[in-house]
Amino acid sequence: MDVFDTLQGLKAYAVHMGEAKCSVDLGDGSERGEYVDQDYILSKMGRPHRGINLMYCYYPLDEGWPERASVAFPSTDSTNAWGYPYDDYFPYRGGLLGDKSAAVFEQMRDIRRHGQDIVFTLTVDPHVSDEHLIAIAEDMRPFGRVMMRINHECTGSWFSFNKRCSYKEVADFFARFSKIIHEHAPNVKTILCAGAYSKKDGKIEMEDLFLESAKDADIWSIDQYFTLHFGYPNDVAEKGGRSHTYNGNLPVWESVKNTLERYRVITGQDKPMVMSELNTDGDVTGPYDQAKMVGAFLNKIADEKADWLSAFTFYQFRDQGRLGLEYEDPNNKSVGIEWPILKEYKEIINRDWFKPEMKQGGEISLPAKLRWGGSEDAEGVDVPIEFEGDPVFCEMYFESDDNLMIELNGRWFYKAPGTKFIDLMPAFFENRLNGKTTLTARFFAPPSSGENDIPGSVDVYGQMSELPKIRIRYEPVVPFTY
Repeated sequence: MDVFDTLQGLKAYAVHMGEAKCSVDLGDGSERGEYVDQDYILSKMGRPHRGINLMYCYYPLDEGWPERASVAFPSTDSTNAWGYPYDDYFPYRGGLLGDKSAAVFEQMRDIRRHGQDIVFTLTVDPHVSDEHLIAIAEDMRPFGRVMMRINHECTGSWFSFNKRCSYKEVADFFARFSKIIHEHAPNVKTILCAGAYSKKDGKIEMEDLFLESAKDADIWSIDQYFTLHFGYPNDVAEKGGRSHTYNGNLPVWESVKNTLERYRVITGQDKPMVMSELNTDGDVTGPYDQAKMVGAFLNKIADEKADWLSAFTFYQFRDQGRLGLEYEDPNNKSVGIEWPILKEYKEIINRDWFKPEMKQGGEISLPAKLRWGGSEDAEGVDVPIEFEGDPVFCEMYFESDDNLMIELNGRWFYKAPGTKFIDLMPAFFENRLNGKTTLTARFFAPPSSGENDIPGSVDVYGQMSELPKIRIRYEPVVPFTY
């Protein structure tokens, strides 16, 4: 091969990327951690997620807004993470504030450029007017397929919206906001995250109050932790203490499944069921049992082909405590310390049950039109490449300024507009080749700006004019000698 070999002479095929049997989302930032950019997460995970969950709050009628609660009220005598006048999530500076340069919008663009959908968790003061809610809906219109989780864990008592409103008012607000979303941002699906099924009475907690909300929502959800230190960060979990819980795997499994079945009965509907926050707290189990518990639960989903569970969101990527794949370095919050659960999680989400389905179509010629409808509905280009053996160099060179997500040998890579070179060797570090092998390089084109050209739409179109050039070598330039 010449130094710059082209893929132009190889055959290209259409490919459709569709839904996984169980989709995988990831939390990125909350009251317990900072947002981590998607380049870093992709490098650590080796694959994109279906969606990335952001967590924000909107209390524009409150004194102190739009400062973060812990900044606006630093002297508050808080006995828990929710002891502030309003929730201590990142303040959402969209809505009627209209700050489109705010971090939240750049985070959403970052997520979508990297081939993932946005899961947006937003706690909202139920007293805001429809004008506020319409403005938030309009904010979501350019971002394709968004899933919005409104006032989650709404049968609890810790969030500010529960402290200032009755449960009926919270339920009525969800229905009101959901209707506004459906009218003004048809690209957005709403998620109801409410109570769990109880064996005592055979009902979901407060199911009568939240029945209309369950009917109005597009997706049903539940947050379940196998263990949780809810007293964090104000105390330390110790044996005999009362600030942590241990639920165990099987009770959680039965709780989620029974909740779905009960929703089907009381609504007469059938909708996707997701676990919007899933993990076990290393404060309670330590690092090794944490990995075992999560691993056992996720493997059970795949082994038993539990198609009743549509998706789960791992909470979260980097955490100040022990609820993350990484632990935030207390000396430098921009540094993450990998925990054993990261390796376990990474291996499991690369099982076929959790990966998007790929269907190759017929042969095509370039230039080819590409469609991006979302992380589980996209049309791209497949190019089979014959490898003579395990490479030492595998590089791609690009003439175009396309924004691309590229998959080779199970590993995904991001090519930003303007980037001319991608080193594909990480595709072989954990999955080396034994002899002659044909691998398929896949190319998809999420929007380079992170936004759709037509607000409210779900599809955005691009064109792949030509294939990149590739350099593959099977020996070092100079072999090692002593």
